Amino acid sequence: MIRTHRFARACLAGALACGIAAAFVPVSTFASAPMVHTQAPGYYRLMVGDVEVTALNDGTIDFPMDQLLIGISSEQIAAAYRKAFQTLPAESSMNQFLVNTGAKLVLVDAGAGSFYGPTLGNTIDNLKAAGYSPDQVDEVVITHMHADHIGGLLRNGERAFPNATIRLDKAEYDFWMNPANRAKAPEGVRVSFDVAQKVFAPYIAAGKVQVFKGAAEIAPGIRAVAAPGHTPGHSFYVVESKGASLVLWGDVVHSAAVQFRDPFVRIAWDSDNHEAERAREAAFADAAKNGYMIGAAHLPFPSFGHVARAEDGKGYVYVPLNYTQNRPGR
Repeated sequence: MIRTHRFARACLAGALACGIAAAFVPVSTFASAPMVHTQAPGYYRLMVGDVEVTALNDGTIDFPMDQLLIGISSEQIAAAYRKAFQTLPAESSMNQFLVNTGAKLVLVDAGAGSFYGPTLGNTIDNLKAAGYSPDQVDEVVITHMHADHIGGLLRNGERAFPNATIRLDKAEYDFWMNPANRAKAPEGVRVSFDVAQKVFAPYIAAGKVQVFKGAAEIAPGIRAVAAPGHTPGHSFYVVESKGASLVLWGDVVHSAAVQFRDPFVRIAWDSDNHEAERAREAAFADAAKNGYMIGAAHLPFPSFGHVARAEDGKGYVYVPLNYTQNRPGR
């Protein structure tokens, strides 16, 4: 019996020794894989009734919001971003939306293309990653003609969407295509006039530009709504199917950290300050009252969410949509 105990103790001691030795075996070969430093392709899909909507990320860009937002002090802006655990300049998304009705493929805005530097211009790559090709797009509808929304219409000097008709509000088109307006515009805005002339030219030559006035049906289940203020012919696009609604806002909001709390804070790029404030407050109030989903160009990707009244009655709260891996439409 004594010998058995001694043998057991010897085995235990040996096992412990082996374990300790194993703990010091170098494991560097398992930790030497290089860092990847890239994100997954920028698309996110959901269903609005029977309509499939895919958010496409064009990239992100840093905006000095403490210099761009008007009607609030820079100290208040900095405090709002700290509260949101964000830094300044604020990294802002540029989002587009691909709407598939089953009969027509409609792209809402085209991204910046090559006109805003290397951090933007990814819409077409992400459209392809999402399972589509540019030649499948039937129509590109434009919320407004700032360069970061229309630059992607052009690729390598040619139409990026060769089979698509470009549709937008007449007031918007007339304003940005008029050289006299460029001469009167602030210097920082003039680039959008130049980009507009360049990217629209091949579509005009091909007879692929159509304008509408105010409210208009784009396709069954997609309609335009006039929302001037940020620009003279700024438009929302409403997607509706089987009682569900999604309103794509364009640039009614640029700063989730500041403007939901106070819709009367405007941004330097607004063409008409009063109209921009009115459009923003009306958009927030309507979304909060009716509970439909919204998407916007500069909210954090993919930007789908809802709007609610703040509990203290002062302003609004943006509630991002919960992420899901459930397959859309199932």
